[in-house]
Amino acid sequence: MPPASRTRQRRYDPTKTRTAVLAQFAHVRTAVEALTPAQLALPTRLGDWTVRDLAAHLTMAVGTISANLDREAPAKADVALLDWPFATADRAAQISDDTRTLAASTGTDLSDLSALYAQTAAAVADRLPAAPDDRIVATRVGPMVLADFLVTRCVELVVHTDDLNDATGLAVPYDRQALAACTRLLADALAAKAPGGATEVRIPPYAVVQCIEGPRHTRGTPPNVVETDPLTWLRLATGRTDWSTALDAAKVSASGERADLSALLPLLG
Repeated sequence: MPPASRTRQRRYDPTKTRTAVLAQFAHVRTAVEALTPAQLALPTRLGDWTVRDLAAHLTMAVGTISANLDREAPAKADVALLDWPFATADRAAQISDDTRTLAASTGTDLSDLSALYAQTAAAVADRLPAAPDDRIVATRVGPMVLADFLVTRCVELVVHTDDLNDATGLAVPYDRQALAACTRLLADALAAKAPGGATEVRIPPYAVVQCIEGPRHTRGTPPNVVETDPLTWLRLATGRTDWSTALDAAKVSASGERADLSALLPLLG
């Protein structure tokens, strides 16, 4: 795991993050509750998950907020926000098993899944408003500050909204603040994984980071530049697409001898 404690952490507005989580979950809920049985049975790009599995997982990703707030608060936070992207891979198998179990419990029609979304939204609405931003929560990867954990929920929601759109052909919207938080955290994770100042990675309009060891530029146009859009970036960072595919599709522009990020991606397992 990269030493995130040595990397300066970006500041996120806790109020905007809370609003973003609720807004993106509302977008997903509206879309899921309109799905047909045939759409729920569609495959996704997530291995053997169906759309029903994905929909159930989204409630789990958000429901863990209230579930964690119901538990006793740990004494201290051991996991920094920039640790989180590199800590998720070790929990992937268990998360997948839990997702399939939850999805199976919703039966075959939409009513149980709709009820699960309603219960999740109600629980978060009940527990989150009174919880202070500095409250410590016991997450799957270890104790985190609530404000940081909510940023990770933006990542989960945005990435899986993109999965849902890919599987169903829908156009579920992305809350702007949620997409910004997702883009910035994954960009900062790249900078933590490959610290340096030789390459500038631009993801307008949300993030610019310096990374990779080598000569650092101080003025003018940097010699090594990578630029892409937010959705392509999250797909690269999470392995939904690969570097060569994005380049060939002109979804990424890369100039300079240190502008090849293929060896550094994906970031999030």
